[in-house]
Amino acid sequence: MTTFVAETYQNEFLAVGATRIDALVSVSATGTGNIAGGRESAELVIVDVSGSMNFPRTKIRSAIAATCEAIDCIRDDVLFGVIAGDDAARLVYPGGDKLVPASPTTRQAAKDAVRKLKANGGTAIGQWLSLARYMVADRSECISHAILLTDGENQNESPEELAEALASCEGSFQCDCRGVGADWVVSELRTIASTLLGTVEAIRAPEDLAADFTATMARAMARGTGNVALRVWTPMGARVDLVQQVSPTLEDLTARRVEVTDLEGDYPTGAWSDESRDYHVSFEVPAREIGDEMLAGRIKLVVDDAVVSEARVRAVWTDDEAKSTRVNHELAHYTGQAELARAIDDAYVARRSGDLETATRQFGEAVRLAHEAGDTYKLQGLAAVVDIEDPATGTVRLKQRVDALDDLALEAGSVKTNRLPPTG
Repeated sequence: MTTFVAETYQNEFLAVGATRIDALVSVSATGTGNIAGGRESAELVIVDVSGSMNFPRTKIRSAIAATCEAIDCIRDDVLFGVIAGDDAARLVYPGGDKLVPASPTTRQAAKDAVRKLKANGGTAIGQWLSLARYMVADRSECISHAILLTDGENQNESPEELAEALASCEGSFQCDCRGVGADWVVSELRTIASTLLGTVEAIRAPEDLAADFTATMARAMARGTGNVALRVWTPMGARVDLVQQVSPTLEDLTARRVEVTDLEGDYPTGAWSDESRDYHVSFEVPAREIGDEMLAGRIKLVVDDAVVSEARVRAVWTDDEAKSTRVNHELAHYTGQAELARAIDDAYVARRSGDLETATRQFGEAVRLAHEAGDTYKLQGLAAVVDIEDPATGTVRLKQRVDALDDLALEAGSVKTNRLPPTG
């Protein structure tokens, strides 16, 4: 039996005249697996076979091997297919235009077809995504997922063409994006993954692809509950200001609101396995008198339009400064994580534009925040791109030479957060 539990962590006290109330909503899901009697699933592997995958040759060989291993992870009866992408897109397996159920026979046939792939041509990711959308277009109730691998920039179609294709795919399937080597663009894959509720990973070496593909496919196979949304209710006069996933990665869902009623809206979260995710929700409410309190909002977990759990956010006005300024431990942790991610992203934007002064300042701020949070993973990544003189103050110098793979790993990983176990 699938169970969702939502809990709220907040400081409900507001100072006189204050109108913003923030809360952390922690959601845990259990019993979501679809191994027996569950919802229909579909899996696609989208493999870059552009000419650059030949340099070095280990890239295309490793991509083929990783795809074959991912195919082996697909559970019996899950619909699947493999798409090869260059400056066009083609279905490598199966033949025709319909996905087929996985079985020992079809998995072997798919691997045989994949092993014949050759790398040649350009890169048009929008066409790859459009073909994936077409393959699942007639299965709106299916939990559809894709792994997309590329080693380069989208050069054979305009940004507008990619954006149009991506917009048409939103809601059709989820997509985890993987960049291998040092020539792909983080912002490009992040936009795709963000729109399609997936993840981005930098794969440093081609030989690392197989382990990542199998782990990613295993996670996809564990997602047995689809069409899950946060349904946020506000009373008359109040409004939702922010809905942001803050763990395991940062993802702003605010603009994705789908109106349900005049007072409620849904924010899509994709398919779930047995896992926990945390969300920062912020409300604007009318100011009230000292001692007044109100229900600022309800956050409901909705699966296929059925409410399965609910958390509430309260607002209480006080003239007790100690109460209104009390810091909520859980919310403060993720606020710091979001600030750290913004500092890293802003540093890269500044550095690419040639504004080295701003880049240095933002990298320094990222170092200070990572040091303050005890985030050794981010500190290690930052130390690869700047010389850290004093982590406590964020005093750094830009390195003259930076390994491109270190750059990609830090930028791609900026949105990953450390989960803080809620303490109440």
